[in-house]
Amino acid sequence: MSYQDPVESEISTLTSFVLEKGEKDKSTGEISQLLICLCTAVKGISYTLRKAGMIPLYHPISEGTREIKELDVYSNNLIINTLKSSFATCVLVSDENRHAIIIEPEKRGKFVVCFDPLDGAANIHCLAPIGSIFGIYRRTSTGEPSQDDALQPGRNTVVAGYALYGSATMMVVAMDCGVNCFLLDSDIGEFILVHKNVQIRNKGNIYSINEGYTRDFEPAVLEYLQEKKCPQDNTAPYNARYIGSMVADVHRTLVYGGIFMYPANEMCPQGKLRLLYECNP
Repeated sequence: MSYQDPVESEISTLTSFVLEKGEKDKSTGEISQLLICLCTAVKGISYTLRKAGMIPLYHPISEGTREIKELDVYSNNLIINTLKSSFATCVLVSDENRHAIIIEPEKRGKFVVCFDPLDGAANIHCLAPIGSIFGIYRRTSTGEPSQDDALQPGRNTVVAGYALYGSATMMVVAMDCGVNCFLLDSDIGEFILVHKNVQIRNKGNIYSINEGYTRDFEPAVLEYLQEKKCPQDNTAPYNARYIGSMVADVHRTLVYGGIFMYPANEMCPQGKLRLLYECNP
């Protein structure tokens, strides 16, 4: 591609995307600040993870758990600090913290952010994709903010998405304008819009589930899986694909179609993952 190609000079970054949306809808100004700060954290995590693959060269593999824990803590602290600096949040809920984080009065905004800073970190040493997950809610209560402000149904989500750290770093952001994918260009340090208004396929041919828990699945789940593996109508069976990093499995499902699930079982009756993507009801 030559430098004269107009595509190169008409790129849309995640920063410009959210700023443009904020300009059209004045009520989303704080969301723009929040997402821009979150992007900064994701860039920092991405840079650090690129070096994490080198850890086995300098440390015995037995030390891997400690190194992974340090990456978890680093990612968590980075996201917390950048979200605080946005002046757009009042409550933060992290998978790494036992209690909700209440933002100092002088830095408070009106949004609640729930996140997992580094999902699938156990896969770092085998270089499998991992990710960060986030959901943003508008605070609805008055008075002093508390962790109760985060106890809202999923339909109240204002913005949700994830960052995928794999062969490249991508942020997938779902807003009221649709689902959009932004790829990190390390040369310019910006997330570039590469897929706009993404919609999952009506039908796929992949199922993704941890079948190690098969003996604990409910009968309805077993019946569903059997139908996908051995369809009664003689159509082609679904292919099994499971990475074990939620972001990687969900992103593959979004791109190729299919189903990803982490259903309840006898050991965890309420389910471990409250998220289900399905393209063919």
